[in-house]
Amino acid sequence: MQTVTIRIGEQDLVLETGRMAKQANGAIFATYAGSAVLATATCSDEPREGLDFVPLSVEYNEKYYAAGKIPGGFLKREGRPKDKEVLVCRLIDRPMRPLFSKKFMRELQIVPTTVSADRVNPPDVVAMVAASTAVHISDIPFDGPVGAVRVCSVQGELIINPTFDQIAESELEIIVAGTKDGITMVEGGAREVGEELMLAAIDKAREVILDICRAQDELRDLIGKEKLPLVADPPPLAIADDIRAFAKPLYEEACFVKEKMARQKAVKAVKEKSLEHFAEALGEELHLQQAKSLLGDIQQEVVRHSILEKKYRNDGRSLEDIRPITCETNILPRTHGSALFTRGETQALAVITLGTMYDEQIMDDIDGDRRENFMLHYNFPPFSVGETGRLGTGRREIGHGHLAHRALEGVLPKKEAFPYTLRLVSEILESNGSSSMATVCAGSLAMMSAGVPIKKPVAGIAMGLVTDGDSFAVLSDILGDEDHLGDMDFKVTGTEEGITAFQMDIKIKNVTPEIMKAALDQARRGRMHILEKMAEEINSPQDELSEHAPRIITFKVDPDEIGLLIGSGGKTVKAISEKFGVQVNFEDSGSVTIYSKDKAAADQAKAAFEQLLVEPEIGVVYPGIVKRITDFGAFIEFLPSREGLCHISKMSAQRINSVEDVLSMGQEVDVKIVEIDKMGRVNLSLIYEGMSEGSSSHGSDRGPRPSGNRGGRDGGSRGGNRDRDRR
Repeated sequence: MQTVTIRIGEQDLVLETGRMAKQANGAIFATYAGSAVLATATCSDEPREGLDFVPLSVEYNEKYYAAGKIPGGFLKREGRPKDKEVLVCRLIDRPMRPLFSKKFMRELQIVPTTVSADRVNPPDVVAMVAASTAVHISDIPFDGPVGAVRVCSVQGELIINPTFDQIAESELEIIVAGTKDGITMVEGGAREVGEELMLAAIDKAREVILDICRAQDELRDLIGKEKLPLVADPPPLAIADDIRAFAKPLYEEACFVKEKMARQKAVKAVKEKSLEHFAEALGEELHLQQAKSLLGDIQQEVVRHSILEKKYRNDGRSLEDIRPITCETNILPRTHGSALFTRGETQALAVITLGTMYDEQIMDDIDGDRRENFMLHYNFPPFSVGETGRLGTGRREIGHGHLAHRALEGVLPKKEAFPYTLRLVSEILESNGSSSMATVCAGSLAMMSAGVPIKKPVAGIAMGLVTDGDSFAVLSDILGDEDHLGDMDFKVTGTEEGITAFQMDIKIKNVTPEIMKAALDQARRGRMHILEKMAEEINSPQDELSEHAPRIITFKVDPDEIGLLIGSGGKTVKAISEKFGVQVNFEDSGSVTIYSKDKAAADQAKAAFEQLLVEPEIGVVYPGIVKRITDFGAFIEFLPSREGLCHISKMSAQRINSVEDVLSMGQEVDVKIVEIDKMGRVNLSLIYEGMSEGSSSHGSDRGPRPSGNRGGRDGGSRGGNRDRDRR
């Protein structure tokens, strides 16, 4: 067993091997304070012929026992990966995948498992380092190691590997991964920060990443295995030069057809024509595969050369040009808010739905139970790229949706000021580059169209990179082909004031600070242009919510009075809820929230609750309802859940023999409070002709109404009831 220890932030990261999972190609048990991750790396026994990609799968998982919890639900065991686990899988995969050789041609699987969680220190960055170390000390060829840290800016101070509490307070949170040569991945969110702060955070992370990489090298020197061989390259094609001479002029024309589908058709035709032309000379299947790979290389060379040397892109744009943009809002008549955002051949339909606190997403994981009142769901159906396929939610949908969620959540109003649950759904209808950024733009437009009081509109843009090592070109608003054939995909979202989210993936070993700065500056100019186009359609939230959205009223009462509003066994709140068709929520702080589809019903329910809090006053007249009749009088409800006794002697100026001669059950009458004794008992008097003047009125001043039920059956009238409702 061997260990290495490195100080990161306020805690020691300990990397241990040789005690657990010894049959894997590589295994690391990593601990950081109270969090621990066991990461394993394995590969298949034999290479698979014909692979032209890295067959890597990353399966990060969190065990509930890590936090001393038993899983919720009917089945008390871990099930399909949660969104959070999928996102960590992507964090591990993206910086490591470019460092595996396609020539290895074996199935690769990395399984980091969180086995201890202290709920103070996030285990995701621990898993990233553990995964890299497991591969680095194994016999799997790997051009690593990779280091990873989280950096937060809290009150102007940059903190490495902050706690959950520090993350919650931060204005900037990023995860940075890199090798000894440079940065390979950045992902995070912010609250409208400037580009300078982001660059400073990356520089801070770079120093720690170098130390982490050195620690992994130290462990490999102690116990690392000899690397397995790569598959030898086949002999070069004898006719490679002939294929290049034939195909290159055709690609130089086909790669620059303006429209996406026509360009794909033209490129496909060049490939088919070239293979057909050299079919006899190629002969063997191996040679055919080599020819296909060569044609792909030629296409890439043509596109990259045009960008670097001519500053000319596939669709004829210059490096900084943004494709034409159109924005439309409220295109769906029955939804709470909608927007259609089209940029070139990328189109997103965003739909916002407003709900109540009962619609919040309940999150159950090892970080602790919590509720989420903003959800963003991203859908990428196959028809958006002109293909057939399975509809569903995969890692792509979860990852892109999370990025857009981060981009928009920073401009949402506080829950106290806008107590709605928000669900934003993005339907990608067309895709040719950066549909996640189209989601951000469409989502911002949809929320403003629905009247959600966001602080500022948010826009997003995807940047690309082409470099030959000596020179580079940064591309604004990249196409799908430029993403596939280029060296970087850098997405930046923000308002006119600053950045709200970003994500950088590269296919080369690293990017220089010069490239990062140029990309951020160019992204800001592009973002400003898109925001201007969005402002032409709508530049601030609508004053009124959609007529189809639920209405929410919030008011405060003394916390000691909450019990009065709820009533014995919830009787009072249930009665009011059923009467007005509303939902009611009480908080210990004294906050009362009423949810209703109709504003008038919500106002009436609020008035009913306020009536419960009214203190009865002697001499004031109240409308009442007869609840009980006895030989000596009647008990009359004069305020919600408040009754008083009207003695038989207080019912008329003349003597009466029986209470039933004047009153009946359910009858509506006007009463005056004549006495409140020391025990709080209320004595009432009916209002009748000849009664002394001078009483103040809390309602009608008319006498007893005809007997009968409240609806006026058996000859009763409802006119007084309507007056009472208005009061």
